[in-house]
Amino acid sequence: MTRVQVTAGGRIHFGFQNLSLARERLYGGLGISLREPRLRIEAAPADELRCDDPDASEYAARALDLLDLPGVSLTVHERLPAHVGLGSGTRLALATLAAVARAYDHDPRVRERAPQLGRGGRSGVGCATFESGGFVADAGHRAERFTTQPPAAGEWEVPEPTARHALADSWRFVLVVPAITPGRSDDHEDRSIERVVEHADPSIADDIARIVAQQLLPAVAEDDWHAFGGAIAAVSRLNGAWYADEQGGVYRPPLGDLIDVLERSPAVAGAGQSSWGPAVYGLTDDERAQTAREAAQDALSAAGVDGDVLICEPDNESARIETVE
Repeated sequence: MTRVQVTAGGRIHFGFQNLSLARERLYGGLGISLREPRLRIEAAPADELRCDDPDASEYAARALDLLDLPGVSLTVHERLPAHVGLGSGTRLALATLAAVARAYDHDPRVRERAPQLGRGGRSGVGCATFESGGFVADAGHRAERFTTQPPAAGEWEVPEPTARHALADSWRFVLVVPAITPGRSDDHEDRSIERVVEHADPSIADDIARIVAQQLLPAVAEDDWHAFGGAIAAVSRLNGAWYADEQGGVYRPPLGDLIDVLERSPAVAGAGQSSWGPAVYGLTDDERAQTAREAAQDALSAAGVDGDVLICEPDNESARIETVE
């Protein structure tokens, strides 16, 4: 009997390149893959579905239906924290699909099947970093397919990457996850995005396009961590201008206070909010990582909130799918 293990780290979502229907392409995600925190699951063929994790069980049932398979025994050994901005839902869906398929020696074809799992409707970063790791910019969708209502669930294709780059081994991301209410997800997130798209200022997309072309992509190609940090921080702030009415400011309170303290540290090149938060990131390198950690802890103290601080390596590889004894 084949038993398969799938391991995938979280991802940081820097933001979108456009949220205005007045431009040709809508969305266009930007983000990177992390080695940790991570998700780890195991699967083996079975005559029925056996899984103690409700979320994984739902995705496994869909995967079995898509693949026309009889059953699977699925165990979740490690989980990403849910709804904090690290892509936990997409990671769990794709890892479950991959585990179920590989347990039967089938090709999971995660990009093709992600829409049937309800994933990849806006951003392609989750799928692309699951496939390859590193930094990813995706193409987004043609704006004429979208009004304030996106296509029905499953009636989309995951956006293709327009740029992929491995990140330098010396780069580190200081990750701050404050112990506050989780970020938006599911229907709540969909309604918020719809309201943002209705009123999004297209000139912000023009500013982001300039930063991506003139700063972000050259910086990642040249392994310039300081310039890359400044670029992702600028993209995060501009995305926050779109979301300000929905989340109570450019950053969701009190995340702006955390980001301000992080950015004042000489060990941090740039900081921002991942997706709807509450995860906050800052870019540093291996030599400055301990100083960046201390700055993050100071930021939590200054904001008067508890939370976790992690120093995370970027992951330049695809999710790991292995046969286990």
